[in-house]
Amino acid sequence: MSTENEGKAVPGDPAAPSAPPTPPVPPSAPPAPSRAPEPTAAEPAHPADASGPEAPETREMPTVQPVQPAQATPAAPETQAVHAAHAAPGPHHAAPEAQATHAASAAPADAAGGWPPPPPTVPSWGAPHAPVPPAPAAPRRRTGGLVAAVLAAALVAGGIGGGIGYWAAERGDDGVGSTTVSSGDSPASFKRDPGTVAAVAAKALPSVGTIQAKSGGSQGEGGTGTGFVYDQEGHIVTNNHVVASAADGGTLSVTFSDGKSYDAEVVGRAEGYDVAVLKLTNAPKGLKPLPLGDSDKVAVGDSTIAIGAPFGLSNTVTTGIISAKNRPVASGDASGGSNSYMSALQTDASINPGNSGGPLLDASGAVIGINSAIQSTSGGFGQSQAGSIGLGFAIPVNQAKNVAQQLIKSGKPVYPVIGATVNMNDKGEGAEIAARGTGGTPSVTPNGPAAKAGLKPGDVITGFGGHQIDSGPTLISEIWTHKPGDSVEITYERDGKSATTTVVLGERTGDS
Repeated sequence: MSTENEGKAVPGDPAAPSAPPTPPVPPSAPPAPSRAPEPTAAEPAHPADASGPEAPETREMPTVQPVQPAQATPAAPETQAVHAAHAAPGPHHAAPEAQATHAASAAPADAAGGWPPPPPTVPSWGAPHAPVPPAPAAPRRRTGGLVAAVLAAALVAGGIGGGIGYWAAERGDDGVGSTTVSSGDSPASFKRDPGTVAAVAAKALPSVGTIQAKSGGSQGEGGTGTGFVYDQEGHIVTNNHVVASAADGGTLSVTFSDGKSYDAEVVGRAEGYDVAVLKLTNAPKGLKPLPLGDSDKVAVGDSTIAIGAPFGLSNTVTTGIISAKNRPVASGDASGGSNSYMSALQTDASINPGNSGGPLLDASGAVIGINSAIQSTSGGFGQSQAGSIGLGFAIPVNQAKNVAQQLIKSGKPVYPVIGATVNMNDKGEGAEIAARGTGGTPSVTPNGPAAKAGLKPGDVITGFGGHQIDSGPTLISEIWTHKPGDSVEITYERDGKSATTTVVLGERTGDS
């Protein structure tokens, strides 16, 4: 709809001449046709039909349609204001807006008794015009028709909005026009279907705790992590790096989602696996252990749910999928002395510092991994204060369960070994058995598993148990997915030739 007339002069009624009217002449004088003066910049011209019944042309004239009065609204668009300027003033004909704005440009009233009487005539250009007879009855009827047309146009213009307002008002309970839509009454006891994230989280959260670790030093340094209930005796499984600062003379506490906090102590730690077990000193009755799943049966694309306390925000739930399996990850300070190695489950569920040690669940709510490390934009794996970029890594629960059972039983971890020292720096060609071991010892332990399998210094191991090996850390990650005594096939290269052999894994107790 055009708004170009806003702020400009409004065209006059086509029934009246464009020039200001002159005093009426006596009735006996014959009516003399008058000619409108040429249009000026202040007053646009409108050609008037001598017969009078036809309305003048205006830009973008809307089609007048009959509309029910109940749908009208007081507000009128620009077109209404333009058309109302042509109507005769009167409280019962024109819209209030049009009356206030355009009363000055209204046509003169009927000389036969209309009120108010016409104002005295002042020639516009200094010369009188020809007398103008009183307006005949037909133009008056036409004026009324024009008012009706203007009203109809207003109704058309406001029909849609007015119709909506009327519909809303008629259906409002309190009589006030409102477009608020109600969803209806909710069931008295709303239940979420099993398998939904909300249902899994509601069931798992009471069994997940936020761990506060403080060192025994004067500074009381420590950190925040997560753990989950392993059994009804009060054992809590978490990461070693979560509790390491409090392991010697520090304090530990576990706070659950109900707000209750319990002191805890370290049962055992495994640095290489990055697994630790705590025990609540005054374990409450009714603890519900989280069910353990089977990480070997996890498939890429399976849904995952991570629970933890990222940056100290306890009871945080995030979701994602299994992005990859058997991802070799070495987390730690990269010195090799205290690094941990895992053949990890990779997930894009948001994992941040504070999530460490928390459970990674499948869609049924079973634990499939322990959230342990993230890939940061700095390019290294570990537990730095970097945020999640969608690359999180969890210790497979099958491995973590074996370690937890060892720690509960003896307080010390047991590692499977091949009895050979491999190069930890090179990557891409496999894991090469070093020429010499640590401190000048033999790189292949005499009468050890590797020696019995026929391996020698300089051999490059390229496959272990059907998995490709590209480096020393990858080999260790794969070895630690097995148990001592397992027989595993090894593929290796010697003097440019590939060969296979079978090694029976030995064991090592403790981290030192």
